[in-house]
Amino acid sequence: MSDSGTGEAQFDARAQQLAERLDVVSQRIEQATKDAGRTDKPRLIVVTKFHPAQDVRRLAALGVRDVGENRDQEAAAKAAELDGLDLKWHFIGQLQSNKARSVAKYAASVQSIDRMQLVTALRKSIEREQEASGREDLACFIQVNLDDDGGAHRGGARPSEVQALADAIEEAPGLLLAGLMAVAPLGADPDAAFGKLAVVSEELRENHPEATAVSAGMSQDLEVAIRFGATHLRIGSDILGSRPAVG
Repeated sequence: MSDSGTGEAQFDARAQQLAERLDVVSQRIEQATKDAGRTDKPRLIVVTKFHPAQDVRRLAALGVRDVGENRDQEAAAKAAELDGLDLKWHFIGQLQSNKARSVAKYAASVQSIDRMQLVTALRKSIEREQEASGREDLACFIQVNLDDDGGAHRGGARPSEVQALADAIEEAPGLLLAGLMAVAPLGADPDAAFGKLAVVSEELRENHPEATAVSAGMSQDLEVAIRFGATHLRIGSDILGSRPAVG
C-alpha cells in the first residue's frame, strides 16, 4: 500500500512541477506576443524527447495537445501507448527516408523536410496509410538551414532549395505544404537568424500563399522568434527540465 501511495505522491509532485513550468512558458509567450504587437498567439509544441510517456500523459491532463519528438522509435512507442489521448504528434528531428512509413502512422506533421527523397518517401507512405486508415493529410514543413556558411550543422535545405521542395510537396497527394521550420545556429544572433527565416518565408508565400506557418523558437529564443513571426514554438527543457539520465 505504501508503494502505491509513494508512486501517487511522486506523480502529483511531477504534475505540479510541469504545471508551474508550463504556466511560466505560457506567460512568456503571452507577453512576447503582446510586445510584438500581435493578436495571433503562436501554437505551443511541447518537445518531450527522452522524457517518459507518463510525462506526456501529465501534460495532456494540463491541456497540452501538441507534442514534438525527434526520434521515430521513441515517438512511435509513445504514440501507441497514448493512443487514447487527444494529441497531435509533430516529428521535428532529421528523418531517414526508410522511417517515413512508420512516421505516417502517427504524425500530424513532419517539420524537418529537407530533400526530395524524403518528399517522395512521405508521399508514398501517406498514400498507403490513407488507403488503410483514412488518415488526414500530413502537414509538411520545409526545414531551412540558416547557417551562413551553408553547412549542415543543424540540418535543413538551403534557402535556394526551398521553392523546388515546396512545389514537390504541393503536387504530392496526401501532403499539405504548411510552411517552414528552422533552428537558430549555435552561437549565432537569433535576431539575424530569424530575420533571415522571415525573408525566406515571405519569398515562399509569393508562390505558395497558403504556406504561412513558421516553426521557430525554443526555450532560449522564443521571444525573438515571436517577434519575427513564428506561428509554432518548440519548447522542451523549460517545461520538462533536463533530459533524464539514460541508464
